[in-house]
Amino acid sequence: MNTLSLQERFAPHSRCFGCGPANPDGLRLGSRIEGDLVTARWQPEERHQAFPLMLNGGIIGTLLDCHGNWTAAWHLMQLSGLDHPPCTVTADYAVKLLRPTPLNQPLTLVARLAASSADHATIEAELSSDGKVRATFRGLFVAVRPGHPAYHQW
Repeated sequence: MNTLSLQERFAPHSRCFGCGPANPDGLRLGSRIEGDLVTARWQPEERHQAFPLMLNGGIIGTLLDCHGNWTAAWHLMQLSGLDHPPCTVTADYAVKLLRPTPLNQPLTLVARLAASSADHATIEAELSSDGKVRATFRGLFVAVRPGHPAYHQW
């Protein structure tokens, strides 16, 4: 079993703010395969707050978007029998903020494939803290080809 996150394995030089291992100022989310799910654990810091002791909603959206993107890339890689994930980008996503998310508790993100085709994947995810779902997510991700500005930029 590989202990590296998907980001560390397949994009170690990525500077993505949400999940790039090479961005010292970013969130550095690490997504890992657990059966049919892709999971991540992340600890907010004081600099991520919206108001005292609560996580900023934009940070929540960034975490879920990056985690959803890597979940899509992983599933499209498996579907096509590739040895590395295709470069995927976000086409659309929605986040529902269900309740405030505390800063002093670790977060758990769990994502799953909802639907896919050869070059599209729809991902559903949840962000939880302290045993409660704090936000839900649904996103559409598309594999891009050479010529797209994001092609192999992560």
